[in-house]
Amino acid sequence: MNHYIIDGNNLIGRIKSFQQLQQKDKQASRERLVNLLNKYFSGKKIKLTLHFDGHPNLSLSISKGKIEYSKNEISDNLIRREIESSKNPRLLILITSDHGLMNFGKVCGCTIISSDEFHKSIEQSFEKNDEEERIKQLGNDKNEFLKLFQERNIK
Repeated sequence: MNHYIIDGNNLIGRIKSFQQLQQKDKQASRERLVNLLNKYFSGKKIKLTLHFDGHPNLSLSISKGKIEYSKNEISDNLIRREIESSKNPRLLILITSDHGLMNFGKVCGCTIISSDEFHKSIEQSFEKNDEEERIKQLGNDKNEFLKLFQERNIK
């Protein structure tokens, strides 16, 4: 099973609306990221560790794994330790745009996805789901119209 390790602050910094929110309310930006990830990974068989710098504020939970706070150190150190302690780093997918972490992950055999690429894939996934939902709705609407016109023609 793939295990995603996400550099949370780095990802927030790559999503413009989240970055703007973080400047006003750090907790709210974290909550929005957690909600986004819960929605994106829903129905997928994965493990997830989401790393944030600093201390927890209000309790957040992520459905596919855990949230780690670095407290008095930087989260990069926690991410490195998690990669080093992994029994099979080839199953790790590291989401970050931090070049030092990316290089470390590559050396250890992780799959690396930049925060920008990951955000684009999330957006494309949601757009695809929206499109499929619209197509499904059009099919339902078509069936409703056919029923209405068939009933009129019968009378």
